[in-house]
Amino acid sequence: MKKLLALVLALVLCMGCVSMATAEVKKPEKITMMVDTTVFTQANGRDLFEARWEELTGIDLEIIQPDHSAYYDVLQQTIASGEWPDVMILSSTYYSSYAAEGVLWDMTDAWEASDLKASGRFVGDRVIEGLKIDGRLYGFAPTRGNGCVTYVKKAWLDKVGMQAPTNYAEYTAMLDAFVNQDPDGDGVADTYGVSAAGFVGGEAPFVNYLAEFYQDAYPFFVQQEDGSWVDGFTQESMKGALERLAEAYAKGWIDPTTLTNATKDCRNKFYDDGFGVFTYWAGTWATNLKTNLEAKNLSGELVALPPIAEVGAYFDRVPPVWAISSTCENPEGVFKYFIDTMLDGGDMQMLWTYGVEGAHWSKAAETVLAGTEKEKTYAEGEFHMLENMETAGTLYTKNHIDPMLSLATFAEGYYDPKEDSVKPEAKASSELFNASSKLAKIVPTTEEMSMYNGDLTTLKNELIAKVTMGEMTYDEAMAKFEADGGKSWSDQIVNSLNALN
Repeated sequence: MKKLLALVLALVLCMGCVSMATAEVKKPEKITMMVDTTVFTQANGRDLFEARWEELTGIDLEIIQPDHSAYYDVLQQTIASGEWPDVMILSSTYYSSYAAEGVLWDMTDAWEASDLKASGRFVGDRVIEGLKIDGRLYGFAPTRGNGCVTYVKKAWLDKVGMQAPTNYAEYTAMLDAFVNQDPDGDGVADTYGVSAAGFVGGEAPFVNYLAEFYQDAYPFFVQQEDGSWVDGFTQESMKGALERLAEAYAKGWIDPTTLTNATKDCRNKFYDDGFGVFTYWAGTWATNLKTNLEAKNLSGELVALPPIAEVGAYFDRVPPVWAISSTCENPEGVFKYFIDTMLDGGDMQMLWTYGVEGAHWSKAAETVLAGTEKEKTYAEGEFHMLENMETAGTLYTKNHIDPMLSLATFAEGYYDPKEDSVKPEAKASSELFNASSKLAKIVPTTEEMSMYNGDLTTLKNELIAKVTMGEMTYDEAMAKFEADGGKSWSDQIVNSLNALN
């Protein structure tokens, strides 16, 4: 009788599961999406992207797209207002904190039942597992995280008679030469060695734009080999990092506008030959940097450096994720028609990866970049990217999904243009990064983290800047760190993290 009852109960539960699994998900009439400029901007045909997405789904898509550098300021204001978008893109820091605060919908069950997971084309199980918080999934990443490698202008190396550096002494010698030996050949000592978007990054892994100076130092919370947590900012390694930054700033190796630069400012200065060393994203950006330099009639040949000895490995960041807000009226529908279709192996994946046919890519018989040194004629049916609407003389390379980082293949029989679209320098850069990188980890968000980390980070960034610019010694900075409450905030966060173990 007990066995019979157990069997009946199991059948009832199973039928319930089947009923839930096969229940039809309501198709949304409209989805609001908040995204940074990793999706085509207005100037680059965003309306065409939106129209094509709506054509493929039959759903009205409203795109909210702040400027890239202001994205998280606008996002925080939007969340504070209570008028949340249905779906938004988040860095690992915001993903962790918003999940803890109840802003995000738990998509674990939806993912387990998704068409993409069942397709056999998905190759990112490790990434998805890394995104889980306490075993639950609150965001989806269509790509690996990727990270930055250090690019050096080959023409500048040749001008100063140097080879690519392999350690910090050689690296700083190169920076010094780039400042003092007129590498751009204009007869004026007006160049810098390196520039970056801030002395410390605004999101994890924080140190990726100036890795050669930070080396083994990390200004955020770090889990040690024994499982315990520490605040990297308070470790001895940070003293060495700040002293290296201060020396580089004092000697003029670092562009002084680094404090206020956005990434776009850095790119523009790099294209204008203002500095020679730029640590930026591996893969497609190697091509973007090359083509934009050539558009300014400069040499586009860049040397992608393996990590110098003291760095050891670049950081492979936790990828940005697409998350659904917990106030979304139909989260199951948004998941099914927005997230689950992103890597559908067909037309939608093509749209997210390469853009709109006829606007961003084409298979038509035509000549692109006519009248330039890069002019090229394609035969009918031959895949090629089209000229950038915003930056004349350059070609598009991708849309939101980098084909070299994608976590799903195209469906069998569907043409994958990857080999025809990825340039040699992008492939080489990506392979270098993959061979010499280490995975960054999500730091859990605790009540104390939510309460204190904002002020703590502001204080840390202020002190890093002041020491770097010579306005304060390291010892003075640490005294201020304690006096202004930083040590207390840090200790409380560390204790809360260790309480999770």
